[in-house]
Amino acid sequence: MKLTHVTSSGDASMMDISRKDVVCREAVAVGMIHLQPSTIELVKQNQLKKGDVLSVARVAAVQGAKKTPELIPLCHSLILDHVDVKLSVKTDGVKIECRAICHGRTGVEMEALTAVAVAALTIYDMCKAVDKNIVIGEISLREKIKHEVHR
Repeated sequence: MKLTHVTSSGDASMMDISRKDVVCREAVAVGMIHLQPSTIELVKQNQLKKGDVLSVARVAAVQGAKKTPELIPLCHSLILDHVDVKLSVKTDGVKIECRAICHGRTGVEMEALTAVAVAALTIYDMCKAVDKNIVIGEISLREKIKHEVHR
């Protein structure tokens, strides 16, 4: 198997995508942050001192997607067409889902995954004062789609 981000001499290198076609790309990532029941109630009632956890986490997720190439060294810069973040309060925490869409030469899965991770970290930060048992986990890529561009 040939590694895409390693030169023949074994050095890390950004993959050359200059000859690839521009296509519409989508990726969906999901994750979960586990919270205590009392914390979940505070999130639902918007009673945390730091503010509206779900709104702030949603904005942070979009910002995280946009900043992905600054955080992940070999990621290409992409112009994102859309980042949709859904946060669902569950009995054991908050489920995070992000769909990222772009027209580009490389996939947008790292942006979707980063968005989920940043949302989870934001929720953690906003809830840590009242919950000492927070667990971030189960972040994964659910779907990766490539559509031909029709003009």
